[in-house]
Amino acid sequence: MPEQIPQPSDVQADRMNLTWDRNFSRKNNKYFNNVQERVDSECMRLMAPYTPMKSSQLQKNATTSIRIGSGKITYNSPYARYQYYGKLMVSSVTGSAWARRGESKILTGKDLNYSKKQHQKAQKLWFETMKTNHKEQILRGAVAMAGRR
Repeated sequence: MPEQIPQPSDVQADRMNLTWDRNFSRKNNKYFNNVQERVDSECMRLMAPYTPMKSSQLQKNATTSIRIGSGKITYNSPYARYQYYGKLMVSSVTGSAWARRGESKILTGKDLNYSKKQHQKAQKLWFETMKTNHKEQILRGAVAMAGRR
């Protein structure tokens, strides 16, 4: 369920009275959630070209694990974290990049090399890169949608 705007009680402070519109939450929660859904969808769409892609598993994982409108984008793949941060992790037992079930992995200082075959912009920290490159576009879209009330 989308997050709801908390309903405060009326407030009085230093000769100033504030009266809360008791219908504000009921009237606006759906509207604010729609704007958040737009932001989440745009982030996913704009992030895709920066996301490493060998098979499409990583990108599909984000699509299936996100709840559009939650404001959170997560990847539940076991390898997503080291792909995101761009450092090789190896088995603590064998030193191989492939660990057996139950083996822990340790971080190395070696940078990952991303294939550019399917996504020419693929790189580590793809959300941060997308945000740097498209932040204003996302904000303009959200503001435009907010202005259509």
